[in-house]
Amino acid sequence: MGRWEPDARDRLVRAALDLFSEQGYENTAVAQIAERAGLTKSTYFRHFRDKREVLFGGQDEILELLAGGIAGAPASAGALVAVEAALVAIAVTFTEERRANGPRRLAVIASNDELRERDALKMTGFAAAMVDALKRRGVSELGAEVAAELGVLALRRAYSRWLEAGGDFAEVARRALEEVSATAAALERAE
Repeated sequence: MGRWEPDARDRLVRAALDLFSEQGYENTAVAQIAERAGLTKSTYFRHFRDKREVLFGGQDEILELLAGGIAGAPASAGALVAVEAALVAIAVTFTEERRANGPRRLAVIASNDELRERDALKMTGFAAAMVDALKRRGVSELGAEVAAELGVLALRRAYSRWLEAGGDFAEVARRALEEVSATAAALERAE
């Protein structure tokens, strides 16, 4: 077994996606994923806490990047500009490997209630991280919540578009945030 190869995490993700596609998420065991990747079960658990995390790994890094992006925005930046900085900050995690695996990952998540719930909780966590970071900048609680929810909506839209067309995720996210912000403003004017 090639346990010491540096791409163990990516191999585990690819093996999991292959097995989930072939036999379903529920019918796949961690031991099978590790074996398919040519690794041990203990190596799997060094990279992921449980079977679900192979689909959702990297969340802690994204939470830190979101908060750091907001904190690093210019002091004069408004809430949405700070959220844009957060979305740009997480672009480093959107690699070509992630894009290649994205459609299969989404299909697995869509096929399982537990995974859809986990995905929703992940997005709630992203919003909470942005709210906290925005409040530390002095944004009101309601303002922070609205900006963060727009950010999460923009992130979801950007991810879908990026999977389809590729490109620089930061630019795709900027455009998505502009779109959702403009739509929210238009809705307010229409009221």
